[in-house]
Amino acid sequence: MILPVHPWTAPTPREAEALAAALRELVPRIETARLTLRAPQRGDFTAWAGIFCTDRALHMDGPFSEADAWLEFCLNCATWLLRGHGMWTVVEKTGAVVGFVLIGFEPGDQEPELGYMFLKTAEGRGLATEAATAARDHALTRLHLPALVSYIAPGNDRSRAVARRLGARPDGEIDGCEIWRHAPKGLT
Repeated sequence: MILPVHPWTAPTPREAEALAAALRELVPRIETARLTLRAPQRGDFTAWAGIFCTDRALHMDGPFSEADAWLEFCLNCATWLLRGHGMWTVVEKTGAVVGFVLIGFEPGDQEPELGYMFLKTAEGRGLATEAATAARDHALTRLHLPALVSYIAPGNDRSRAVARRLGARPDGEIDGCEIWRHAPKGLT
């Protein structure tokens, strides 16, 4: 997907970019066998739009316009500054961005959420499960979050399958979404 360059996605002056790079260095970097979870950067918006501006976002109240997708991208990046956890860009060892995982807490959420959104090219390879496992373990062991859930929209069978592979269990509903509860590694 080739997106037009909007003023809000254009490069920033050198001093501002240096500050952004310094802030990204504070985000924990997580390595798995096949993936790197790293701080999001402006250039990752193309992959984000490849999810949020398409039918892949149907279970997330989408598809979104580019402007609304940008706002969602920024909101998920800001969680790092406000809560000490947030969104990672998921990158294959080849350097290809394949998706995003996050430990979020949006309005309406009752507990921190483990979210995972991946490009179609990542399907069927276990990448979402691998990345979500790493994010879950970081949240529950390193950050000592007391709970972690995934809110899954009705009909989102792929997300439900990832939650099952992670050992999560259904635990009620909220606002029409299923709540899937995650247990720390070794307690699933």
